[in-house]
Amino acid sequence: MSKAAAVQMASGPNIQANLDTAARLIEQAVSADAELVVLPENFSCMSMSDKERIAQAEKPGEGHVRDFLSNQSRKHKIWLVGGTVPMVSLIPGKTRSACMLFNPSGEMAARYDKIHMFDVHNIQNSGESYNESSTTESGDATVVVDTPFGKLGIAICYDLRFPELFRVLNDQDMEICVLPSSFTAITGKAHWEPLLRARAIENQCYMIAADQGGFHINGRETYGNSMIIDPWGNILNRLMSGAGVVVSEIDRDFLRNTRKNFPVLEHRHLNCKTQ
Repeated sequence: MSKAAAVQMASGPNIQANLDTAARLIEQAVSADAELVVLPENFSCMSMSDKERIAQAEKPGEGHVRDFLSNQSRKHKIWLVGGTVPMVSLIPGKTRSACMLFNPSGEMAARYDKIHMFDVHNIQNSGESYNESSTTESGDATVVVDTPFGKLGIAICYDLRFPELFRVLNDQDMEICVLPSSFTAITGKAHWEPLLRARAIENQCYMIAADQGGFHINGRETYGNSMIIDPWGNILNRLMSGAGVVVSEIDRDFLRNTRKNFPVLEHRHLNCKTQ
């Protein structure tokens, strides 16, 4: 048995204020015996504009936010999933949305760059539009990492809507999936929980979903409802809104028994002919 935590925030444009909040919530998670802590997407800054976000991009191996994540993981001796941080891209005018995983020694164990871009227009009931690909370059590689808690896969926010990505992670023996997110309030209310539970059930894995949750100075409203879900689709713990921490046990024996007694992953047949 081990414990994992999903941190929920309502980040604003002040990086240092966000880092101070994240540090407080990480400490709260550690006080609850969490050994794996997941921060939400855009945890260090919910920028006022795309131009501001691009200007904040950090270079690989350096940067204020990266140093914060390294120091926090080393200080608390935890595995820390660093939400997302804008990283420099080779394409002028763009960044990469990077999730960095740090081990208890403060070393970066992995980096995943968000693959699916949130390009949607006139969202039902709100009229909101987003064009993430205009300033963010897509990643092109999946990530699954060996940890003391099991094989950990990383996905980010909009990735949740693409089950084929999670099948690839599953083929890499993923047992736990972490999902830093900043789901909009409208889409979250409609789809967040059913999508999370579906990904957990169909892949028989734990889902640790850390979401932004609240009103932001830049005018956005995010859904919150950060939660931890087990391989049977049970919601083990959740936080509806506001800043806080969700903590739950990760039971690898339960995961293995679920896969053994209900071997749905062994029953996949994808070689059917089309007509």
